[in-house]
Amino acid sequence: MAEEKPAKLQRFKTANARRLRNTTTDAESRLWRHLWKIPIEGTHFRRQVPIGRYFADFACHQIGLVIELDGIQHGQETARRYDAERTAYLKASGYHVVRFWNAEVLDELEAVLDTIFAIVQQRLTLLAEAHDCHPTPDLRSDPPPQGEGEEE
Repeated sequence: MAEEKPAKLQRFKTANARRLRNTTTDAESRLWRHLWKIPIEGTHFRRQVPIGRYFADFACHQIGLVIELDGIQHGQETARRYDAERTAYLKASGYHVVRFWNAEVLDELEAVLDTIFAIVQQRLTLLAEAHDCHPTPDLRSDPPPQGEGEEE
């Protein structure tokens, strides 16, 4: 029975993500249609992605980036507190969160895409630098058989 609960939860999350994708805002639809313009290999954005108990508007798991689009209701105090809690959770899960107002996407799409492009490049650079800090040493050749190369 314990295994049944995670399966039900996963089905719920999948159904909820599908519902959210089918009822997107104009700004979400517009950004989704144009995200492919960001010409960075190794990135793949998904929309309405379940991450823990939240759903990210857009996420790129490869670089740990979440993009949130906010409508006017996000300016209200209760929504700001909820967004802060949500952002803290996503950051603790290893994601960098960037937010845009819906109006920015609708009125200044190229500037939004330029900003996302810069953030994607920055995330890729940080990941590459983190990888270079602990590189696996190159093995130039197989080690010599035991005893070979020793002088007597």
